Amino acid sequence: RTHWYSLKQDGNPMDQTVYISKNNMATFRCPQCGHAKTADVSQYAASDKKISVNCTCACGHQFRCRLEKRKQYRQGSDLPGKFTLLGTNGPEDTGLAKVVDLSTTGLKLKLTVPRTFPVGAKLLVEFRLDDRKRTPIEKRVIVRNVSGPYVGASFHPNDPDDPALGFYLMR
Repeated sequence: RTHWYSLKQDGNPMDQTVYISKNNMATFRCPQCGHAKTADVSQYAASDKKISVNCTCACGHQFRCRLEKRKQYRQGSDLPGKFTLLGTNGPEDTGLAKVVDLSTTGLKLKLTVPRTFPVGAKLLVEFRLDDRKRTPIEKRVIVRNVSGPYVGASFHPNDPDDPALGFYLMR
């Protein structure tokens, strides 16, 4: 009996990413034949754990997908930049980092030297887009998670939207 997917937690970073829609549906597409199937994944939508599913297409190809609950698509990037930890008495720490993914609501940094920022810490992140103009971006962010050298952060809610960033992400 062929099944379309089965639960397996803590997936491999090479897994295909599948986004969960607002109505808890996900569309799985076979990388071999292109066949797509949409399935109800509401039993996984509330989980705080990383969820990967093993998929077996009707063509017989087996592949893995990681279910992603984030609200905004994140575009992979490799943009060198720097960060400054903002404290109540001014800058407390600075360092070099790469922006490894980017969305309209936040970003993920890979620090050259891992730090243990507390969740909620405020950073100033500066980098240049790899667009034709090499547009400089300077954003205040709030740390949401830290895992080794990686820092996930959301843009500060009081900062205005950046049109250059929006156009960059639409390309």
